[in-house]
Amino acid sequence: MDWLKSKLRRLSHPHAEPQEPDSDWIWFHAASLGEFEQGRPVIEAIRKQFPQFKILLTFFSPSGYEVRKDYAYADEVAYLPVDTPRNAARWVKSHHFVAAFFIKYDFWFNYMRALKKAGIPLFYISLILHEDDFFFKPYGKWFRKQLQTVTHFFVQDETTARLLHEHGLNDVTICGDTRFDRVADIAKQAKPFPEIEHFIGGRKCIIAGSSWLPDEKLLLDFLPTMPDDYCLIIAPHDISESHVAQIKAMFPEAQCYSDLAAEKRLRILIVNTIGILSQLYQYARFVYIGGGFGVNIHNIQEPVTFGCPVVFGPKYESFKEAVDLVSLQGAFSVKDSVGLNAVFTRLMTDDAFYEKSSSTCRNYLKSQVGATEIIIKGFKNTLFL
Repeated sequence: MDWLKSKLRRLSHPHAEPQEPDSDWIWFHAASLGEFEQGRPVIEAIRKQFPQFKILLTFFSPSGYEVRKDYAYADEVAYLPVDTPRNAARWVKSHHFVAAFFIKYDFWFNYMRALKKAGIPLFYISLILHEDDFFFKPYGKWFRKQLQTVTHFFVQDETTARLLHEHGLNDVTICGDTRFDRVADIAKQAKPFPEIEHFIGGRKCIIAGSSWLPDEKLLLDFLPTMPDDYCLIIAPHDISESHVAQIKAMFPEAQCYSDLAAEKRLRILIVNTIGILSQLYQYARFVYIGGGFGVNIHNIQEPVTFGCPVVFGPKYESFKEAVDLVSLQGAFSVKDSVGLNAVFTRLMTDDAFYEKSSSTCRNYLKSQVGATEIIIKGFKNTLFL
C-alpha cells in the first residue's frame, strides 16, 4: 500500500533541517478530510489576505492526505509524524512558523508544548467540547493543563466556551462552525446540471444523500405513497457496483446517473458518482440524510444551505446543527418507516409547514456564517498588534 509506505517514511524521518529558512510559514493541521473542510475557509482567506506567508497543511488520516495532497492553496502537504517530544521539537524547527492552527478537536500534546516553548501562537478553530470529554473527568487535570499552551480558542458554541472558562481558559471566542462558510460558498457557486433538470422535468424532487441500506429500506417503504408529481434521487454513500446493483434490485424502476442519456424518464435516479451531491441539493424540495441508523448521520449543512428541510435517523446528537434544527423544526429525526412517511407526507402536503421549515433552515444558515471573518480578525490582532 503506497500511502502506508509514504506515511511510515514521514513518521520515521520528519524534517530534520529547516526548509526555506527565509520564508514565514503558517501551519494547519487536520485529522482527516472532514476537519480539512472546516479549516479550508480559513486557509483560503489567509492565502488571499496574507500572500507573504507560505502554508503547510498536515493530516493524520490517509482519507485527508490522499484526497488533498495536491491542494492548490498549500505550499506543502504532509502527514504529521507521531506525537513524540523528539518529533515535535524537530518539526517546530523544520520551518519558520509564525502561527499554527489545529482544527476542531485533534490534540497533539507534544506538538502543542513545542509550539508554546518556541513562542509560536497556536489557535484552535471550530472547537467543540462536551461535559463528558476526558478533559473534564476527575482524572483530566493533566490534560486540561495542556490546553494552557493554546493562544486562542475559536469555538462553536456557548457550552464549549463555558467549559473552558470554568477551568481558567479565558482566551475564547464563540464564532460558530467555519464549515458553514464553506458550504455557503458552494451554494453560491452551484452550477446547473441539465441532465438532472431533464430527469426532474418540472416535478418536485426528494434527495436522499449519503444513504446506507437501512435508509434505503425506509425509502422503499415510502415509495408507494410518493405522489406522481414527485421524483426521488438516491445518492448512496457506497457507490460500489455491488451496492448500486442492490439498490436497483430494490427499486426496479430506477435508472443510474451514468445512464441519463437514455430518453426514458423514470421516477427514481441513483447517483453512482462522487463529487456532485453538494450541488444537487439545489434541486431538492426536502432531503433525507443517511447514517442515522448506523454510527451517525452525515453532513446536513449542505442541504440546509439551500433551504431544504432535512430528515434523518435517530443517531444525530453529535452534531450541533442537527440538534439545533430539530429543536427549531427545520430538521426531523425519525425512528422507523412510519415516522418517515409521516414527516415526508406533511412536508409534501402542508405548504405552510414546509415553508416554515425551509425558512428556518435558511435563517439558521444566516446566523452561522461569518466564523472565518472572526478568526481572521483574531489572527491579525495576535500577530500584528
